[in-house]
Amino acid sequence: MKIIFRMKFGQAVKAGLLVGIGFQGLSLAVNLLTTTIQPVMDYYEEMGSGYDVLEIGFAALGGASWTVPFAVFAIPAIVIINLILVRAKITKVLNVDIWNFMHFLVPGALAYALFGSAVVGFLVTVALSVVTLFFSQWLAPKWGEFFGLEGTTCTTLAFASWVYPISYLLNKLIDKIPGVNKIDLDMDKVGEKLGIFGDPAIIGIVVGLFLSVLTKQDVSSLLTICMGIAAVMVLIPRMVGIMMEGLTPIGNAANEYMKNKLGEDEDVYIGMDIALGLGDPACITCTAIMIPLTIAMAFVIPDMRFFPLGILAEVCYLAPMYVLTGKGNIFRSLISMIIIMGLTLFFANMFAPEATQMMSVTSVDFDGMVTASHFGWNPGNIIISFIHKLFF
Repeated sequence: MKIIFRMKFGQAVKAGLLVGIGFQGLSLAVNLLTTTIQPVMDYYEEMGSGYDVLEIGFAALGGASWTVPFAVFAIPAIVIINLILVRAKITKVLNVDIWNFMHFLVPGALAYALFGSAVVGFLVTVALSVVTLFFSQWLAPKWGEFFGLEGTTCTTLAFASWVYPISYLLNKLIDKIPGVNKIDLDMDKVGEKLGIFGDPAIIGIVVGLFLSVLTKQDVSSLLTICMGIAAVMVLIPRMVGIMMEGLTPIGNAANEYMKNKLGEDEDVYIGMDIALGLGDPACITCTAIMIPLTIAMAFVIPDMRFFPLGILAEVCYLAPMYVLTGKGNIFRSLISMIIIMGLTLFFANMFAPEATQMMSVTSVDFDGMVTASHFGWNPGNIIISFIHKLFF
């Protein structure tokens, strides 16, 4: 950062530390959420026996994608091409979210597995990184305004290039439905009417109570779940605030650098993880409501071959885009979540053979067939899998 954007050494170090500390805190808060609802997921796991496909979760899938032979070349290529595109004024997005390069690598690994070409895999990976920049730029103004994250945008492929456009269109459709378009369950308005019961911590207690009663938890687990979700409702916005304290000077330096190099009217958006949008209380509220609904859909979708246990821990990452396009309206957010989660489960189930083949070219081995959420919401995987099914 100091070298690229000409920041002072001390300022650059402090900014970098704050971003790192905020991200670590955010990760701990999300892990707390996952740990807190583990008894809920354990309750539902007992229903999931009898399925013959294992849903492995995004962490195992992402880690596996980094082992393909062209990953070592794709990563620097993504960074260099991004810098060139910014310098050439083709995009204003600078993607620094390197961990989520896995969103590009997974479809690349899939193409490599299905078509037997590392070159094709490399090209798919790099092409998706470029496509994401344009979706992220389109998203940036609304992202910054709604979440208070000016100067940043989301560059996580699945959410910027798939979830956001679809939920955006769904909200446009809702606008056309008389009566339905008037329903408004906004967290701020609810908070004003409910007083202390609209406080995020109290909402967390209520959400925890709802999940605990639904899954027949004992008193000890009920109290742990309630306090855990309440803590997450308070901690996540605080951690996002720390990240923004570090990102703000970086963003300012980046913008100043771009203006000096490219002209006074040029700004740059710093591309970050979807987790940066988790600070809105509506996200956690929608997450808690969607967990049992996701389980219900798993029993409704025809010929379902996997139980979405790993996806339950990933529901929180889906929420920000729905809440953003619904402008904080929980009713609209949940409609979008239900529709897109249904599509996610349907496609992840359909493309289990492709997912299994993709894992076969990595260094991570599983017995039997596998799938993951990425085969239901990563547009690269969906398109490549459809092409393979139709023409090969």
